[in-house]
Amino acid sequence: MTTLNPYLGFRDNAKEAMTFYQAVFGGELNMSSFAEYHASEDPAEQDKIMHGMLTTENGMVLMGADTPNSMDYTPGNNFSVSLSGSDEAELRGYFDKLADGGTIAVPLAKAPWGDTFGMCKDKFGVDWLVNIAPAAG
Repeated sequence: MTTLNPYLGFRDNAKEAMTFYQAVFGGELNMSSFAEYHASEDPAEQDKIMHGMLTTENGMVLMGADTPNSMDYTPGNNFSVSLSGSDEAELRGYFDKLADGGTIAVPLAKAPWGDTFGMCKDKFGVDWLVNIAPAAG
């Protein structure tokens, strides 16, 4: 099964924001820092949130992270859409079609957390994140 979720970007306050959303919607909140995945060489970014995911009892999923200092951050344009699942052929197909006429920011490749991950901006300016987990079995 493939899921489609909003992914919010923040600058230095993802932990505060995601905790706020948990207070609003309830559910389980999991967050990982840049340091946990060795995802940044910048000492100022080590405690920032590389990935946060709030999952509610009624099935809502909201994701968010701090935008690295090296990347543009413009409030109002600080969101993307995330596609996640384990059907590699399906998700690679979506990624390829979304990137056609757009730009690939991060090619699909093995990520530090073990999944295959990529980022692209489609021809309409929408940012997409694709995460392919290993198939169970």
